[in-house]
Amino acid sequence: MHLKLRHSTCYTYDTPVRGIIQMLRLTPRPHDAQHIISWRIDVDQDATLKPSEDSFGNIVHTFWAEGPLETLTITVEGEVQTEDTNGVLHGTAERLPLGLFLRETRLTMPDDAIRAFAAKTAKSGPTLDVLHALMGAIHKRMKFDIGATSVATTAAEAFKKKHGVCQDFAHAFISAARTLGIPARYVSGYLREDSGRDRYEAGHGWAEAWIPDLGWVGFDPANDTCPTDAYIRVACGLDYLDAGPVRGVRTGIATEKLDVEIQVTQGSNQQ
Repeated sequence: MHLKLRHSTCYTYDTPVRGIIQMLRLTPRPHDAQHIISWRIDVDQDATLKPSEDSFGNIVHTFWAEGPLETLTITVEGEVQTEDTNGVLHGTAERLPLGLFLRETRLTMPDDAIRAFAAKTAKSGPTLDVLHALMGAIHKRMKFDIGATSVATTAAEAFKKKHGVCQDFAHAFISAARTLGIPARYVSGYLREDSGRDRYEAGHGWAEAWIPDLGWVGFDPANDTCPTDAYIRVACGLDYLDAGPVRGVRTGIATEKLDVEIQVTQGSNQQ
């Protein structure tokens, strides 16, 4: 599928700030099912984007914008050609040991409820079947609810509430999978929904788990499906904090207003 993306993040401050430092994970890497046709990031202030690579292999850009600043807008535009591989990921550079992805983090720390849920849901059989059962059970248990959680909400908290957004579904899946001894990680990116809606107020997040003889396979419990060619994979990590699209700090006391608009459209297929 030929996907076109435009992602705008606009910060507005009630009083000018002295400066802003931002770290962006907004640039995807290619893999066997994802070809990057074009991609660019623009900042509407005098700032130089400095590219680097983090320990997970994600492309990271950092910049400093000196104030006084009343607004700051980051715009991403890109085109990607994708293929549907039923969620199976091939063609990425994997440098970290699998055991790392069994590590618990503050956001994915399981509680007794998640441990019991995972043990009850996991039936004897192939790992792939276990993970599909886990994904379906989380999707059935939790309700997608914007505003019910925040980026600081843990898997255990969202699991108890039975409400959350895509990152909460993914964190619950990751937490449960790791209790079963299955390496799992968080993935950030974008999704072109089947509903026909092409404008969104947030990116998307899902999980990947390691399956013997298959490798890394994506699972999206918020939609109860494995990623298809409608997904753009951008970054990964142990949890959202490792893969979130934008993180930053500002100098100066001000109230911040954030406006995000994401547009994902389907173009003509590229050969």
